[in-house]
Amino acid sequence: MKVLLLMAFVFVSTRAHKAEDDEWVHLPNKCEVCKFVSIEMKSALEETGKTKEVIETNYRFLDDKGAPPIKYVKSDIRFIEVMESVCSRILKYNLHKERDGSNRFAKGMSETFSTLHNLVHKGVKVVMDIPYELWNETSAEVADLKKQCDVLIEQYEEVIEDWYKGNQEEDLTTYLCEKHVLKGQDTNCLKEEWVGKKGDTAAIAEDKKKKKNKKKVRDAEDGQKKEKKGKKKKKKSKLSEDDGGKLKKQEGHASDKDIQNNVPLQKTEL
Repeated sequence: MKVLLLMAFVFVSTRAHKAEDDEWVHLPNKCEVCKFVSIEMKSALEETGKTKEVIETNYRFLDDKGAPPIKYVKSDIRFIEVMESVCSRILKYNLHKERDGSNRFAKGMSETFSTLHNLVHKGVKVVMDIPYELWNETSAEVADLKKQCDVLIEQYEEVIEDWYKGNQEEDLTTYLCEKHVLKGQDTNCLKEEWVGKKGDTAAIAEDKKKKKNKKKVRDAEDGQKKEKKGKKKKKKSKLSEDDGGKLKKQEGHASDKDIQNNVPLQKTEL
């Protein structure tokens, strides 16, 4: 227990010392905001782009004329829903102070707080400036990221809509951030990528999420294959039954005729 207490003291002291050297609250810049807005928007579009739902665009009970139904994936409704949800998705991020640059924003519990939680669960008393009840609350940096997201979405709604209604061949991050929001400004954060370390809780959470999504896709595909296979088998079985019935019927007629032909003629006295 003494060893664990010492570890906790050293760990917290190190973090406190680093906080004195660096600015403790490091709010996101414009590049970081645009980066995560585009990431979450692409993720939301990917999630809503798998449906084959069709939207009726006229009231057919009044007349049979009017515009034909449109696909949900091409609709304005989908665009509006994504635009309204993208900033709320930002609140799922946490601050990972052990990382540098834009990589400090990521989903999942940070390595720092994961270690502290483990110490608390082992019975170690950890003393910090932040009360234990607020450890999992939204940080000032993430709250500001969400606030700036709302502003960016409002300012560049038409730009995003043009991309959405276009062919979408160009990556959204390039189109929105490099060519519009950050035009002529620093775009280095867009190239920053986090290479997860072994045991990194956020990386583990992301891997689990990806595996879960892949499993859902495989299960759906397997279900469709089984359904098609079952329909084919049922159709084949029905065809076999029909052919069998016809064959039996034909055999029945043939046997009656054969019997009649094979019966010897007998003379009947009147």
